Amino acid sequence: MKLASLLGHSSELLQLVRLSERPADSVIDTFFRSHKYLGSHDRRFIAETTYGTLRHLRKCEYLLVKALDGAEGGMIQEDGFLLLAVTYLVVLDRRTKIEADDVHPILKSGKLKQNLSGIMKAIAASQKSNGGEPEPIALKYSFPDWMVARFVEQYGGLETEALCRSLNEQAQVTLRVNELKSNVQACQQALKAEEIETIPGAFSPISLHLTKRLNVFQLESFRSGLFEVQDEGSQLLPLIIDPKPTAKVLDVCAGAGGKTLELAALMKNRGEIVATDVHSSRLEELRKRIRRAGASNVRIQQIEDVADLAEKYHGYFDVVLVDAPCSGIGTLRRNPGMKWMVTEETVKEVSEKQFHILDASACLVKDGGILTYATCTLFREENEGVVEPFLQRHPEFSISSVPPSSSRFDSTRFFDGKYVRFLPHREGTDGFFVAVLRKQGLPKS
Repeated sequence: MKLASLLGHSSELLQLVRLSERPADSVIDTFFRSHKYLGSHDRRFIAETTYGTLRHLRKCEYLLVKALDGAEGGMIQEDGFLLLAVTYLVVLDRRTKIEADDVHPILKSGKLKQNLSGIMKAIAASQKSNGGEPEPIALKYSFPDWMVARFVEQYGGLETEALCRSLNEQAQVTLRVNELKSNVQACQQALKAEEIETIPGAFSPISLHLTKRLNVFQLESFRSGLFEVQDEGSQLLPLIIDPKPTAKVLDVCAGAGGKTLELAALMKNRGEIVATDVHSSRLEELRKRIRRAGASNVRIQQIEDVADLAEKYHGYFDVVLVDAPCSGIGTLRRNPGMKWMVTEETVKEVSEKQFHILDASACLVKDGGILTYATCTLFREENEGVVEPFLQRHPEFSISSVPPSSSRFDSTRFFDGKYVRFLPHREGTDGFFVAVLRKQGLPKS
């Protein structure tokens, strides 16, 4: 496909992502399913251009406005998404040589077409030094000001810069080996037979990283249930919980069940796992994954509210996992458009919902049992800001000063004295927060 057409498809997809409330990967997947004529190289160019522009959207907007100084707003709006993609490719990516002739056929604005050569030169020159003054972190790495301010408050300036830089990087593809059907060595050999090279993960003993990005969902090894695609940080949560094979486990916000399936494997298909969620479509996907994984100890139940479980399951479970719905900021490497969808009001609203879920889950844990609260966000308001008031409200729960560990995973290096935390710039995983709370029961009066 000619470069002009690739740029046209990229700008169309970028616009769809920006106007949608769905995650970027979901919009992109739908786009490619409806454009089946696109070859693998075309899809790769379009996807990488779209993701790259989303990651650096604020910087691209700043550079584009600088290059089009004095241009009418309508001209920019008419071809805005195309020019943003071009700015990313010309100034920030720089792997593809783009000339005015590549852009001219797909421009809509006649005024821009008249001066396209000068505009392309202005875009290429827009990144010139800003008088030697350092760029603000929010502009340099394309983040909302309020988000960077929160990061600085929590992590300090130097760590915030490293964090923002890492969140703009492309996440590697990580597999979790399904131990109900295979082991790391056997799975690695099965993948090698399909000409897929992998290396072991750094922290999870059941993880493999692909050495090259590709679609694994058509592989026979995937269809036969030997592995799931799952970030290494996400894999560590069930390993921290370390359920006994005979345990009764509740996965409150199971979703499509990545952690549910890992818990089933860790329990060797014994014990009992109840997986609940409010979304029927996610639970339907979990049913498919259960069949593929060969998990037989999982029971699915759709709920409207966690409180609905209290009558039947009061004090029933040894382990309750609240993998709470959150702002998802720890997963920006995979969903870069999320940073333009999340607002301060979003964080406030979701933290209130998180507290309700955790609060309603407390009565489901038996005395001596474990309640684990986890998110894939980096904001204190959704993490400590939920757990601390929960502990004040529920004196029957306590948090250990000893890092939760098992024979297969030692969390000491990730433990800050109360909580386990994985950060992208430190561990190379998605960002995760974990609090392990033990129910001691209230003293008798």
